Amino acid sequence: MKVILMADIKGVGKKNEIINASDGYARNFLFPKKLAVEANNENMNKLQAQKDSSQYKKDIEKEEAKKMAEKMNKIMVRIIVKAGENGKIFGGVSAKEIAEYLEKEHNIKVDKKKIDLKETIKTLGIHTVEIKLYEGVVGKVKVDVRS
Repeated sequence: MKVILMADIKGVGKKNEIINASDGYARNFLFPKKLAVEANNENMNKLQAQKDSSQYKKDIEKEEAKKMAEKMNKIMVRIIVKAGENGKIFGGVSAKEIAEYLEKEHNIKVDKKKIDLKETIKTLGIHTVEIKLYEGVVGKVKVDVRS
């Protein structure tokens, strides 16, 4: 019997997946616990509508992320720090500071974990930092570190 899973079941399948289950397993276990529904035309149409809706939402989010990436490419983040005579910074500029600057000055909320900074910036000058906005969408921000 073909059934549509309503939840992830270890060893069986993932949510919204269509599987072949034995009649007894489906009727005695999956259906009473509401872990699955029968894969008839009505339920298949509902599943397809759900998938279309989620794909549409993902497409919209990706378009917004692309617009945000274009906006970020024009932004120059200026951070003023204390530095020694040879241009070395006391401490460093972290992803947290960059995220706070973007939110305060440009009203762009970015999670500090999305900022691709291998290690803190420890020298003066202009550095290009990548920010992961969405799957396959990366925004680049120039960070100008001055003393």
